[in-house]
Amino acid sequence: MTPDVTQPAVAISNLVKSYVRGGETVPVLVDITLDIAAGEFVALMGPSGSGKSTLLNLIAGIDKPDAGRLEVDGRDITTLDEGALAAWRAAHVGFIFQFYNLIPVLTAFENVELPLLLTSLSAAERREHAASALAIVGLADRAEHYPSELSGGQQQRVAIARALITDPTLIVADEPTGDLDRKSAEDILRLMGRLNRELGKTIVMVTHDPHAAAAASRIVQLEKGVLRAAAG
Repeated sequence: MTPDVTQPAVAISNLVKSYVRGGETVPVLVDITLDIAAGEFVALMGPSGSGKSTLLNLIAGIDKPDAGRLEVDGRDITTLDEGALAAWRAAHVGFIFQFYNLIPVLTAFENVELPLLLTSLSAAERREHAASALAIVGLADRAEHYPSELSGGQQQRVAIARALITDPTLIVADEPTGDLDRKSAEDILRLMGRLNRELGKTIVMVTHDPHAAAAASRIVQLEKGVLRAAAG
């Protein structure tokens, strides 16, 4: 899928974010301007403290900036109140975490189905969607297994299926291969590449690993809260 740069999935203009620590204001992001095209796979890289995770959280609507504009799919999410932002996240953002964040007492199927419990879908529709998502990530035969019965790579696949289940506008991934061995990491990166190419999913991934970043179509570098470079 060729990204349509004329209508970005994410449009960031002059974004600023600071935190107060010990009475001192610490700048984290400084005047960030960045467009991410629909269907693009972008890796955010930078040293610890560079602001990459903060930027990911802002894009995902987990946090709010101090100033600037941040549009996702044409909507400025900085104008939403907390309730509206939570509803927007549930409908438009799929999350993939480093440590999977699966619920241990639920099966793979139940973990994937969980986000749909907040929707108006019937039980039969939820089952159909969850089964389809598990099939996409190659775990249809592990639906009734609990997280403790799955390898790290399989758990991350369940997490990816859960991220897909609502057909989100945007998938955000925070160090998705950071807790995996090299082979499992390769499998996850190939899967994310397939989701991007074959399903046209827009993906924003934070990583410190150059090998993982190479799976993306573009690398964005942050250093001390400043956008330093963007490479294809």
